[in-house]
Amino acid sequence: MLEIIDLVKRYEDGVLAVDRLSLRVRPGEIFVMLGANGAGKTTTVNLIFNLIQPTSGTIRIKGIDAVKNPLQARKHAAFVSEDVRLYGNLTPRQNLDFFARLGGGRRNSKQYDQILEEVGLPADSFQKKVKDFSKGMRQRLGIAVAILKDAGLIVLDEPTSGLDPKGGREFLALLTQLRSMGKTVFMTTHDIFRAREIADRVGIMSYGRLILNIGRSEFAGTDLEEIYMRYIEDREVGVEKVSRAPKLEGWGELPQ
Repeated sequence: MLEIIDLVKRYEDGVLAVDRLSLRVRPGEIFVMLGANGAGKTTTVNLIFNLIQPTSGTIRIKGIDAVKNPLQARKHAAFVSEDVRLYGNLTPRQNLDFFARLGGGRRNSKQYDQILEEVGLPADSFQKKVKDFSKGMRQRLGIAVAILKDAGLIVLDEPTSGLDPKGGREFLALLTQLRSMGKTVFMTTHDIFRAREIADRVGIMSYGRLILNIGRSEFAGTDLEEIYMRYIEDREVGVEKVSRAPKLEGWGELPQ
């Protein structure tokens, strides 16, 4: 469903944000990308949706080149950010109707309610204004918009940040439900514990590079936090002189 091959993003000031990233997320899989702030996770998400252009490399969504044909590729993907931006003065139903009209596929109130029920929003919230919603409820509504779009790939950037323990558990249950519906989920986070609960596959990103990519069979029953810290520390030792190096002009490699 999502394939990334040798992806590189170097900004004009010389900062190398994504460094030869390659990964594949299979249909119906939950892939969680772990990494500290500044690791390159959000830049990767922006590249997937063609919000910024890569320096080089390939991104495919359902086999479609997302760099050369971004509009066609985005038909098969939906994005839910850490801070879901919806229309606060509209109700959940009205938000769904707006996005349905935007995509040319308007539905009726009963169909909207069914989607809102699927994501676990209480029925008494359907007519309330979204500006009064908690963060967890806004996240659920963001997922509802993704379901409305019928996107096969749902990309989430730090979706559990700021959620309380109950809200976090409920959100993970919702992701499990999406997987059972056949959706593919690509999620970035620095929350190791929730990653361990939900992921079919975990990647660890550091200084723009994917330094580890393991399946559930490889981390189930082990201390994922210990694995994470070991790989991050090993990587930091290896790039210490790179992180201290001055920013470069042009597109040359960082000094090793």
